[in-house]
Amino acid sequence: MSKQEGITTKKDKDFSEWYTQIILKGGLADYSSVSGAIILKPRGYELWEKIKEEVDKRIKKLGVKNCYFPLLIPESLLSKEKEHIEGFFPEVAWVTEAGNSKLNERLAIRPTSETIMYDSYSKWIRSWRDLPLKFNQWNNVVRWEFKHPIPFLRTREFLWNEGHTVFATKKEAEAEKDQILKVYHEVLNDYMALPGIVGKKSKKEKFAGAEYTVSVEFYIPNGKAIQGPDFHHDGQRFSRAYDIKFLNKDGNEEYAWQNTWAITTRMIGVMIAMHSDDKGLIIPPKMLKNKVVIVPILFEDSKSKVIKEAKTIESKLKKYGAFVDLRDYKPGYKFNDWELKGIPIRIEIGPKDIQKKQVVLTRRDTNKKEIVKIKDIEKKTENVLEDIQNNLYKKSEKLLKNNLVKVKDLKEFKEAIKNKKLALAPFCNTIECEDIIKDKYNGVKSLNSPLDQKKGKNKCLFCRKEADSLFYFGKSY
Repeated sequence: MSKQEGITTKKDKDFSEWYTQIILKGGLADYSSVSGAIILKPRGYELWEKIKEEVDKRIKKLGVKNCYFPLLIPESLLSKEKEHIEGFFPEVAWVTEAGNSKLNERLAIRPTSETIMYDSYSKWIRSWRDLPLKFNQWNNVVRWEFKHPIPFLRTREFLWNEGHTVFATKKEAEAEKDQILKVYHEVLNDYMALPGIVGKKSKKEKFAGAEYTVSVEFYIPNGKAIQGPDFHHDGQRFSRAYDIKFLNKDGNEEYAWQNTWAITTRMIGVMIAMHSDDKGLIIPPKMLKNKVVIVPILFEDSKSKVIKEAKTIESKLKKYGAFVDLRDYKPGYKFNDWELKGIPIRIEIGPKDIQKKQVVLTRRDTNKKEIVKIKDIEKKTENVLEDIQNNLYKKSEKLLKNNLVKVKDLKEFKEAIKNKKLALAPFCNTIECEDIIKDKYNGVKSLNSPLDQKKGKNKCLFCRKEADSLFYFGKSY
């Protein structure tokens, strides 16, 4: 493989160019003819399928059922909840014509589905016996953002899940928060090797229409933060706007309590940005079907013998999706190609290895090579894959912890931001103050307020008003 075919820039020198090359040359995605909309190639879509599979089986255990609602939403429905529509209106793409005919009413291309789903919920929910109602969609949404598009991290169309649940009481609705966050935590930590900060969003940054939003925020190696999965407690805002009422056990009419929650294809980009290096993709083994590639070193006089042994090893490692690369390329090209594409383990075997009853095993996370006896290959592969998974998590955890700074004054705050760290500071949580912060500190914004903090009497670092919570601040996608 030529240098031009591989990654031609450094992660710590030009992160943006490095990231783009990683995504495109690693075969995960490509640009389409629609600005801001990417094509997920099979290797990229496989990662989404894994996220979907692991989240889906967990939410089903919670009694959530999958459904599907239309892509097109009448403007009259979208406009019923004032804060919601104001939050999304700038990003909505509209259908105004069909064939040669103008539509009587504009149709929004789904930016999110609260409005069309809750119109139906108001018809389906009549009694406390109809609750809880727990529906989820796996679908695509369009948000016509005008910021610079970045594959996976910021695109105009993306894939996600959107859970929309309804309860009889506030207590039941809020109890779902820990259940959903646990689902996302298990997938993010155990599969994607991504530790994050769980906390409540500020009034300015919460989901439009929600009472409050709890998010998971991540620190990317270029010094920026990015939001991951989130949980929104909507209270009775949407039930009042869309008339979702029920008769309680005493025969009295009440408005229902609601939640929404989601994880998106953005997490693929976060995972790739976090783990990958200057040689190409590094992907946690649990995210991949094919975790092992076997590269035979072939010569005419021993070709059939080496291929036969390679196939035997492939069979032994079948549960790890092992495969033999028999493409008509030189071994060096194959080594570089699989490094670029992030296969966790590469096994090399040639005629001399067969004589010694061994193989050469290379792990992608550290690029460390070692000699392994063929008789030990199954156990060794299992152990190395587990170690790669754990190592990637520990490395990400260390990066996060090393870039969190608690600050006590504006001088320390400015220093933390300058050094591309996330600053934990007392904040009054007013929209007016946050607008000033964003303007004064070149786009810095609040990320979230950690759930596990001890509340205390503090003064907001920025306006000196009373602040009982600490918030993380930083530059963000």
